[in-house]
Amino acid sequence: MVNDEKIWKLFLRKHWREVCFFIVLAIIALIGAIYVFLWFVEEAQATGLVPVTLNLWTMNHVVFFILYLLLWEIIYIGIPVIIAAVAIYLLWWKKIPFEERKECRDKHLFGSHSKKADGGGAISIFINILFIIKVYLDGNWNEPFANWTFSYLVNTGLWALFVVLIIIGIPMVLGGLWWLSREMKKDP
Repeated sequence: MVNDEKIWKLFLRKHWREVCFFIVLAIIALIGAIYVFLWFVEEAQATGLVPVTLNLWTMNHVVFFILYLLLWEIIYIGIPVIIAAVAIYLLWWKKIPFEERKECRDKHLFGSHSKKADGGGAISIFINILFIIKVYLDGNWNEPFANWTFSYLVNTGLWALFVVLIIIGIPMVLGGLWWLSREMKKDP
């Protein structure tokens, strides 16, 4: 049985060409995503999807810009990457002997299987969604950013953060109190 530290060396020694190929593909995908972003920024301004100057942008412009950008990134980058991943899986990974694949999975070669989860991404998305909702409810959806005051921007962001903290905090406090009451009832 090979120890955890040597599994990487053995895997890379045996499959160095494929690993180099994957690195090149990842770099090409990253460069492609950047080019699609830059292309879409120019096209969005040229077609009038968004104003050229930021002081004329509204929340409507931001939301539609992001949605269309995601659509084009998925079409030009996401779909080819998915097709490449499936092809790599079928043409290379499935041809590796079962014992070697099992050892890679058992030794967590391609990532750990920890139960720890990082929820920071979901919380920031939730804060941004609440920020957008607050702007809409305040009647500033089609108001240019140039008309917003800095205090409005900061206060709206803090409002969204506090709402998230309340939504998450109340269940955490109740759970903590429940756990504490259970622990206090136990005999020492």
